[in-house]
Amino acid sequence: MNAKETDGRTGRTGVAVVTGAGSGIGRAVTIELLCAGWSVALAGRRAETLEETVSRAAAGAESGGEWLAVPTDVSQPADVEALFAATVERFGRVDVLFNNAGTSGPGGVPVEELPYEAWRHVVDTNLNGAFLCAQAAYRQMKGQTPQGGRIINNGSVSAHVPRPRSVAYTATKHALTGLTKSLALDGRPYRIAVGQIDIGNAATEMTERMRTGVLQANGEIAPEPVMDVADVARTVRHMAELPLEANVQFATVLATGMPYVGRG
Repeated sequence: MNAKETDGRTGRTGVAVVTGAGSGIGRAVTIELLCAGWSVALAGRRAETLEETVSRAAAGAESGGEWLAVPTDVSQPADVEALFAATVERFGRVDVLFNNAGTSGPGGVPVEELPYEAWRHVVDTNLNGAFLCAQAAYRQMKGQTPQGGRIINNGSVSAHVPRPRSVAYTATKHALTGLTKSLALDGRPYRIAVGQIDIGNAATEMTERMRTGVLQANGEIAPEPVMDVADVARTVRHMAELPLEANVQFATVLATGMPYVGRG
């Protein structure tokens, strides 16, 4: 570790693994952490998008942390194993995992028409991928010295309230909440803190359609407000930098005017 990293006890900065770091929320969180002095292992399917994330961080930071880009398909156990092995080889430990990689799958498809292959792809990425990364992080955090670390799962407001025709995405996000709770309980003896951030309408490529109109529960198509993704990134950073004696178990960050509380 270098001088600006900690030993995992103070919760200030350290070594983070961010999945889905090549775009959207993962990119914003990576940039936020790098600019704050964290060392970050970026994981994503495409090397070129990971490099673009690093370039954006470098352009906006007076001084930042070290980085390592590892092309990774989180649904593949061998890829996840290689990601964490490379991270530990480079930085010596893992203090935080932001378990962010995910896909919405084919939107707007009625449940009776959803191909099994599409269902399986969403489950493999959103749930199985999250489990594989959490498992690898848990093993590392349990065995390292000093022991412990933090896992932050990216849920969604869909972990609470679904959108119409989103059965695969919604099912995986509900399951992710169970994963978060179980990991949080099992991690207590090993100083592994586990929490979840549920995000609604952060302005990314994935949510661009919100501005023009999306299907509502009453059957209408209506535009929805969005928020700056940087506000999400700052929330993740706050969760990451807490001492391990404190944990944000669940946080919901959403565009103030989005139809969430009244959805249904």
